[in-house]
Amino acid sequence: MRAVIQRVSRASVTIEEEVVSSIESGLLVLLGIEEADDNTDIEWLTAKIANMRILEDGEGRMNRSLLDTGDSVIVVSQFTLHASTRKGNRPSFIRAARPEQSEPLYQDFCEALSSRLGQPVGRGRFGAMMEVSLINEGPVTIVIDSRNRE
Repeated sequence: MRAVIQRVSRASVTIEEEVVSSIESGLLVLLGIEEADDNTDIEWLTAKIANMRILEDGEGRMNRSLLDTGDSVIVVSQFTLHASTRKGNRPSFIRAARPEQSEPLYQDFCEALSSRLGQPVGRGRFGAMMEVSLINEGPVTIVIDSRNRE
């Protein structure tokens, strides 16, 4: 699983002119799922996101996690995070999991993160054309891949 985590002061997901998720302060997580991913990737990545100290403390330093602040999260499924641009100019998405595998893993990921945080997690709609709006605070953007656990 690959996640692009952005610290936001505001974010929303709109589908067909309807806002389906919105938050004021917290994290927007774009989540890409590949064929090799399973529940162990969910466990590892949700723990990292819940505990990652990228939110500001009282002195303006990145020193607090979602568990510390109680800030909100939106998770949006994005298969294009597994684009391969090795050959030619048209990206290949061969490593991205097929919808029949990735949709249940996306739902399980959102439930696991919600359980860790003790609050609902905002979501996009799997497979829908979405408009994702955000104000990236900092800017702070972190990329994490469960295949490369650095």
